[in-house]
Amino acid sequence: MTTHEGIRHHDAPPPIPDTVDPALRSQWDDLTAATPAPPAFDPGMLTGLPQPVRRWLTHAIAPGTPLRRSAVLHQQGQIKLGRWWRYRADWALAPLSGFIWAARTSLGPVTIRGFDRYTRSTGEMRWDLFGLVPFMRATGPDVTRSALGRLAAELCFVPAAALAAELVWSPVDDHRATAAVTVDGSTSRLTITVADTGTLTRVDVPRWGQPGGTAFGEHLFTAVLDGPERDFDGYTIPVTGRAGWWHCPDGCASEEFIRFSIDQAHYR
Repeated sequence: MTTHEGIRHHDAPPPIPDTVDPALRSQWDDLTAATPAPPAFDPGMLTGLPQPVRRWLTHAIAPGTPLRRSAVLHQQGQIKLGRWWRYRADWALAPLSGFIWAARTSLGPVTIRGFDRYTRSTGEMRWDLFGLVPFMRATGPDVTRSALGRLAAELCFVPAAALAAELVWSPVDDHRATAAVTVDGSTSRLTITVADTGTLTRVDVPRWGQPGGTAFGEHLFTAVLDGPERDFDGYTIPVTGRAGWWHCPDGCASEEFIRFSIDQAHYR
């Protein structure tokens, strides 16, 4: 079910959440800078795109909506760290530039907070116990390559980015299309699945990673968007889903590790 909150025009970005590491605040500002002179969406812009993409964007973007290509989102849900734990996250997302995902969770009495990011052409994961004691650190070429795959998959939450020149769309069938997404000279391949209604139901990306602790390699990463949608600033996006490393064609996730709900989205 889609609820309509109308189109709101924002001049100033929302305050930087306190979950964001102070060292990342200038990068957060870069990602959430307002799109310069965004044109208004006209369905005629979709001419020449594969039918599933046209159906999705006609459904996802209200006519006249400024085509803003970044967003600040708030997310909550469950993340699998041995077992499932509740988390909350603040998220800056510019699909053609990068992301910062700053989150906190509690494993019983132990609080973990930190971030995953792709900014300034590098990827990083940094998580601390109680915000002080290092829990996990990861960077380097493998982490950067994996973060680029994640960035491509998250394009679905900023629909205006699907119209960028950096994407090359190709049809697959009546319900699927692929995009070659190029960021910082690296190309990821994204496949979307779109229902007859225009609702986006699934996103697949061959993503560099090490599911199950194996050596790094390319594995299928999938988000199943099987819940409701909601309207923010003229954009209708899926607000619940689950994601992980998929190893079978029938919708199962042998390495599902996140279940999420988006309760705020502010487009820039």
